[in-house]
This record gives sequence, structure tokens and C-alpha cells, in this order.
Amino acid sequence: MATPREIKSRIQSIANTQKITRTMELVSTAKAKKAVDRVHASQGFAKKIRQLVQSLVDIEANFPLLRQVTKPARAAVLVLTANRGLCGGFNANVLRLAISHMQELQQQGVEVEIHLIGKKGVSYFNYRHLPYASKDTSMDDKPTYALASRYADSFMERFSRREIDEVGIIYTHYLSAAHQKPIYLRVLPIMEEVGEKKDTNRIYEPSREKILEELLPKAIRVTFFQAMLESVAGEHIARRIAMKNATDAAQEMIRTMTLAYNRARQAKITQEIAEIVGGAAAIEE
Repeated sequence: MATPREIKSRIQSIANTQKITRTMELVSTAKAKKAVDRVHASQGFAKKIRQLVQSLVDIEANFPLLRQVTKPARAAVLVLTANRGLCGGFNANVLRLAISHMQELQQQGVEVEIHLIGKKGVSYFNYRHLPYASKDTSMDDKPTYALASRYADSFMERFSRREIDEVGIIYTHYLSAAHQKPIYLRVLPIMEEVGEKKDTNRIYEPSREKILEELLPKAIRVTFFQAMLESVAGEHIARRIAMKNATDAAQEMIRTMTLAYNRARQAKITQEIAEIVGGAAAIEE
């Protein structure tokens, strides 16, 4: 049985850890608020530009980015993970979906190239000796539009040259502050949304094709940027929850160990009293 001093030392150690997790919880709360604000600020623009593109898209048009592929031979998948851990199942859930989707495509005879953003994804693929085409660990708490454009432009160029037949992103999709989930979002080929109404009587200036030629690449860049923003927001939310759970668990451990400390201390006092009484009785004899 542990001595009162040993239990007290453990309680102090847990209390110190609790201070760290509490601080990390507060920091993650602040970062999550800023990240979510950026997601909300960009959602309106992203939604509107998608609507504009869908109102112009004609999958029968002779335009490289509108190329339709019935049976892709090669797919490029961008996987977004975090650079840091301590965020619950955030990274594990994304990577689990990435492996599952990769295997599903390979079973269909599709050659898959994986592009990784985030140290956790890179570490996972290296540990499992899985091949990947590129890696990037530069995305921090504030992903830039330039980074998103770099990936989007590269994939669009390769898709137009028919080097790849499908482009998708696996990331944590932000639905609300209480609900995020990993998803696979197919970016290319462009899908014409069912039920989208097009005004064929509208006059476009410049031409409809010219507008689409300018607007479509921007919409794809925004899609990549939006995914990065949502991924960062999901990371901070997951870390806040994980640190809150750790803080609560530490508090419960302190409560349990304090009771154990009091019992051990009481037992030690009782033992000392018994020894004193026994000693006094022996002297009297």
C-alpha cells in the first residue's frame, strides 16, 4: 500500500498536469473561435461561387476542366491532417477514411496517388511504409489562399493534360461547432448538380464560355481553401474537447486519490497511536 507521502506526490503531479491541460483547453477554445469565424466568413462566398458555376456548367461543353470520366485510371487524393496531436481521434478518423478510400479505388483498378498535408499524416504513412506522392507540413493555424491555389492549380493542370482522371480531398468537414466529420470530396471531374436550373434565355457578356473559363478555376481554388479552413477549425475543436476531457479526468483522479490519501493518513495515525499505547503498557508492566 502506498504511503501518504507517495500519494500526496502523485496528487501534486496530477494537479500539475491538470494545469497544463486546462491551459491547453483555453488556448484551443480561443483558436477554435477564430478558426470557426474564418470558416463562417468564407462559407457565403464559397457557396455563391459554386452556385454561379453550376448555373453555367454544361458538361457537354468542350472545356478541359469539364471533362467527364466514366472509368478513371488514375486518381489524386489530398489528405489533410494536423501537425500536432492531443486532439482525440481527429487525425485517426481522417487517416482511417483515407486508407479505406484508397483501398476502395485500388480494388476498382484505379491507380491512386496520395498527397499529404500535415505531420501526422506523413508520420502515419511513413510508419506503415505506405507510398505517397508529396508531403507538406507548412499549413499552420491560418492556412493561406496561396497554399490552396498551389495545390488546386497543379491538379487542374494535370487533369486538363489527362495525367489524372479524378481529384479529391479527404478532410474534416465542419458542420457545426458540435459536429464535424471526415469526408471525401470529389473536386474533379465537375458534377452537374441534379435539379440545377439554367436560364438559357439569359444573355451573358462576355460569353458564357468565357465567364466559365475565368470562374471555374477560382471556384476550385476556393474549394481547396475552404477544406483547409474547415480542417483547421475541426482540429482546434477536437483538441479543446480532448483537453477538457483530460482536465475533467484529472479532477476525478485527484478526488479519488485525496480520499485514498486521507484513509492512508488516518491508518498511519491509528497505527502510531496503537504503538504509543502498546509502548506505554509495556513500561507500566
